Amino acid sequence: MAKAFASQADLEEKKVTFTQLSENAYAYTTEGDPNSGVIIGDDGVLIVDTTATPAMAQDLIAKIRTVTDKPIKYVVLSHYHAVRVLGASAYFKEGAQQIIASRGTYEMIVERGEADMKSEIERFPRLFAGVETVPGLTWPTLVFEKEITLSLGKLEVKIAHLGSGHTKGDTVVWLPQQKVLFSGDLVEYDAACYCGDAQLAEWPATLEALRSLGAEKLVPGRGPALLDPVQVNKGLDYTKDFVTTLLAQGRAAVAQKLDLKGAMSLTREAMDPKFGHVFIYEHCLPFDVTRAYDEASGITHPRIWTAQRDKEMWDALQD
Repeated sequence: MAKAFASQADLEEKKVTFTQLSENAYAYTTEGDPNSGVIIGDDGVLIVDTTATPAMAQDLIAKIRTVTDKPIKYVVLSHYHAVRVLGASAYFKEGAQQIIASRGTYEMIVERGEADMKSEIERFPRLFAGVETVPGLTWPTLVFEKEITLSLGKLEVKIAHLGSGHTKGDTVVWLPQQKVLFSGDLVEYDAACYCGDAQLAEWPATLEALRSLGAEKLVPGRGPALLDPVQVNKGLDYTKDFVTTLLAQGRAAVAQKLDLKGAMSLTREAMDPKFGHVFIYEHCLPFDVTRAYDEASGITHPRIWTAQRDKEMWDALQD
């Protein structure tokens, strides 16, 4: 029997954890579902990633309201994927003034935001609960090139594009005074890395740029918050192992002149023993293998995923 497409069979609600990381920072983590971050300054709040719909954002807002009544002034998009950004409109009612994104993220929304929205909604029905509340694409109101710094009162917040990896526009949020880092999907832990839109060859160097910050706590895109330097390095190493193994198998498949289905078999031999048990592995692997095979074949800019392309690829790779 063919596997259910992507995460369409994943209907079990996940446990949400709201963890204080420092005097100002909190992690909103959800057992392998996408995480969000919260930074509370002297006069307002900054959100890192919005959740997938305004309806789903209400739970995060409710958690924030247990610790502060300050307005939510800023929303940062770690990248362009719909599951991260389509909840943004919920925060305007809470005082949001700016939606902040890198130039690369803005360009990806222009190029493929509409296709990505339709694609992801088909892949993740549970994560798009209340999809009817989404007013449309989320557009940044403030676009930066490499780095900007916000002052939330006495707290300095750096928002930076340190390199590509998960997407071409990946953005991290860094609290240098408190050594807390929000990585978005550049780092995952105990979850598969979704690589369908990745720059795989560049990703390891970007991880080393993150490591050089010296974070003592890190909130990955998926998985538990990493609460000490040892765990932070484990998360970076885990992600690096995943993406380098994936690309190596893609290159090997191309060198052996295998087709995509052959590349999938070769990749499973290397990756299933190490990663087969983690969150969303079976969902991600077909997309990951396709992107690794493309990149190894010389397609440097990821091809656009559409709802139709998703299912054609999925069906072609089933046994």
